[in-house]
Amino acid sequence: MTWLGASSSSSPWILRNSLLTTSTTSSSSSSSSKFSKYQSSPRPLRLSCRSQSDVGSDFNFVLHDALDSSGTLTSLAREAREGFCSQIRHLSDIERQTSITINRCVDLGKTALYIAAEDDSLVSHSSVPLPVDAFISRFGDLSMDYCSHYNSSFRSSPEKLLESLENYLYVNKGFRRTIARYHSESRALYIHSVLTHRSGSPAMLSLIYSEILKMLRLWGFLDFDVEIFFPHDLHSLPRGYHKQKSKESDNVHIMTSQALLVEILRNLKDAFWPFQHDQPGNLFLRAARAANFIDRSNINEDSGFQLASAKAAQHRLDRGVWTSVHFGDMRRALSACERLILLEADPKELRDYSILLYHCGFYEESLEYLKLYQDKKGRPLRRRPSDSLTVLEEDAAEKLMIRLNLILMEDGWSRPSYIRNFLGNNSEPW
Repeated sequence: MTWLGASSSSSPWILRNSLLTTSTTSSSSSSSSKFSKYQSSPRPLRLSCRSQSDVGSDFNFVLHDALDSSGTLTSLAREAREGFCSQIRHLSDIERQTSITINRCVDLGKTALYIAAEDDSLVSHSSVPLPVDAFISRFGDLSMDYCSHYNSSFRSSPEKLLESLENYLYVNKGFRRTIARYHSESRALYIHSVLTHRSGSPAMLSLIYSEILKMLRLWGFLDFDVEIFFPHDLHSLPRGYHKQKSKESDNVHIMTSQALLVEILRNLKDAFWPFQHDQPGNLFLRAARAANFIDRSNINEDSGFQLASAKAAQHRLDRGVWTSVHFGDMRRALSACERLILLEADPKELRDYSILLYHCGFYEESLEYLKLYQDKKGRPLRRRPSDSLTVLEEDAAEKLMIRLNLILMEDGWSRPSYIRNFLGNNSEPW
C-alpha cells in the first residue's frame, strides 16, 4: 500500500490562506456549564464543549471560524450548535441507553431540529434562523390530528392502537421511506424536510413515531409499554409493538437515544463525505485513497478516470457551480463529524475528522485530533488487529500520522500560499 507522501501539494481540498491566519476578538468569559461558551484566545475562536464523561476534555473545532474568516457569518450556526450542546449535556450513561419511546431528559425532536438548523445556516446563508419551535409544534399537530380521527383506537387493544397509528402515518399522511446516499437527496435526512415532504430515512420516521407516542403518553392515552422496531433492512418501515409481548430477538431493533442521534449524524456524514467516487467503501479509507492520488504510479484506468472526473468537478466547484454529487459537501461533513465527536460514541470519529482537516490544509489541527484518537482508543497505532479492514484503517492512520509529522517538521514550513475555497459562499437549496 502506497504511503501518504510528505508533499503538501497532494491535498485536493484546502482553504484560502486568509482562513488560516485571521483571528477574532475576545468573547465573554466561560460559564460554569459543562458545555462552555466560546473562549477568548489569540487563535481564532472555536466552539469548546465539555462532555459529561470527561469534564476536562475540550474539543476545539475549526468549521465555524474558517467560515467566519472567509466572510460567511456563522452566528446562526453557532446558536444551533449551542442548542445541540444544551440537549446532549443531559445524556448520562443511563440516558444514552434509554429507548427513544421513554426518553425524558433529552428532547430528541428538538435536538434533531438543531442539527437541521445548523446545516441550513451553513448552506443557505440566510439571515433568518430555521424556525425550530414552529417545527416542534408540528409534532403536536400530528398527534392531535391522529387523536381526532382515531379516538376509538384508545378503547382497543394495544395492537389495534399501534395498527391505527401506522395506518395514520404511512397511509393517511403518506410518510414513506427513502434512501439518501448523496447530498442531492438529503431532504430525507433532515427532520424539518421530512415533516414537510413526508419522505425520510428510517431514523427520521422512527423519531416522528416516537414523538407522537410521547405526546399520547403525555395526554394519558397510552397506558402500556410500547417499543419501536427499527428496521435494519432496505425496505421495512419503523413499527411499534407491545413491549410485554416482545421476543428477545426484538432487542437488537430497539433504538436508544444515543443510537438515534448517532444514526442521524452518520447518515449526514455519509451523504456529504467529499470522496464519493469510491462507493461502496469505508469513509476514512476513501479519504486516504484520495490523498494517494498524487502518486501517479497507482492510477489504473478506472482510478485515472475518477481523478479526471474529480478535477473537472473541482473546477466547477471553484467557480461556485454545484453540479457534481460526487464531491459531497465539506461544510456539512465537518459539521457532522464535530457533533459526533461531542457525542463521544466512537473514537474513530476523531480520526475521520482528522483526515478531513488534513484535506483542508489544517495540518496542525489534523495531527492534534489524530493524536487524540490514538489516546482515546487506548492502544498504539502500530499494534495490528486481526480483521483485514481494521488493519487497513490502522495502516492508513499510521501513515497519515507520519505524513503530518513530516509536513510540520519541514524547515520554514508555512501554510500553503494558494488555497482552494470549498467553504466559500456557494449556496445550495434543500
